Amino acid sequence: MPVSGCTMLAVMLLLPPLLDAVLGLKLCPSRCLCDEPSDLVDCRSRGLVRVPPNVPHGIWLLDLSGNRLTEVHTRSFMGLWSLKILLMSNSSIQTLQPQCLSSLQFLERLDLSFNRLRWLPQDFSQRLSSLQELQLDHNLLQHLDSTSLGDFESLMKLDLSYNRIRAMDVGAFSRLSRLSLLNLTGNVLNVLKDGVLSRQQRLEVLLLGHNNISLIETQALAPLRSLTLFGLKGNQLEHIRFKTFLKLQTTSTHLQMSFNPWTCDCELQRVFSKIRHVRHLHVDDYKDIVCHAPLQQAGSLLASLDSQLCIAETASVLVITITVMLAVIGTLIKAEHNRSKNKQTASDTDSERQER
Repeated sequence: MPVSGCTMLAVMLLLPPLLDAVLGLKLCPSRCLCDEPSDLVDCRSRGLVRVPPNVPHGIWLLDLSGNRLTEVHTRSFMGLWSLKILLMSNSSIQTLQPQCLSSLQFLERLDLSFNRLRWLPQDFSQRLSSLQELQLDHNLLQHLDSTSLGDFESLMKLDLSYNRIRAMDVGAFSRLSRLSLLNLTGNVLNVLKDGVLSRQQRLEVLLLGHNNISLIETQALAPLRSLTLFGLKGNQLEHIRFKTFLKLQTTSTHLQMSFNPWTCDCELQRVFSKIRHVRHLHVDDYKDIVCHAPLQQAGSLLASLDSQLCIAETASVLVITITVMLAVIGTLIKAEHNRSKNKQTASDTDSERQER
């Protein structure tokens, strides 16, 4: 074949993909605004019911917030290989189809907040190994399993606040070793279990406020070597164990623990006193901790009672001890009196017998 013929054949073979690339860069969805110099596409609040076709392939930001998408279909973002930020908040999304995000290998931020998601597909994290920030707050999620978040190896910020999460598998965060912020505020968790945060050595902020947590298991906090802020406001904590917080081997950790139904007794006062004397632990809202029980202390600030709780308990113990001692002494005296009386009676009886 002549050289010119080979050249023509090569041009014909290369022309379709080149045209696709050019058209992909130039076309813009009819209801959206495309800023070509900035390589971003704005489709906010356009009444869209599906991800629009003809999105330029070279963009780095796509904003689909405020639409009525309901469902994100498989391969909705094919060809958007350069996309770094995808915003789909407040878009009435109920379902994410399998592999709907699998073509976004270089995505760094994903916002799915304020939607109606009840569950995440098992392959949700597949091929999203570059993702650093994920917002899933204000949805309807109820359970976190060990598969849906498994491939987010680069994830640093995860917001799951204000869902309906009741339970988390022990392996739910097992591969999120780079996580620095985890927000679970406003869910319905009732216990923080050992092992759930076993791989979170880099976690700096853990927010668990306004759940139903009544128990933190002894080893639950032990892996958190970088924790600087631990939010526990508004839970169902009545007592805590000093040993649990002593496991926090950090440089400096600030604790937020008010708005819990604390039972203010000597043991609680001792635990908080110990925590406050640990150099790297700081209870930021200690002066706002209010007693819920017992009845005579209800509504009082723990800080205002402070050592009084243990003084009162010590006094009670002393009263009980003295009462018991007096009872024992009284019993001994009575026994001795009875013994003496019986001895006297026996002596009198012997004397009468001798006189006869």
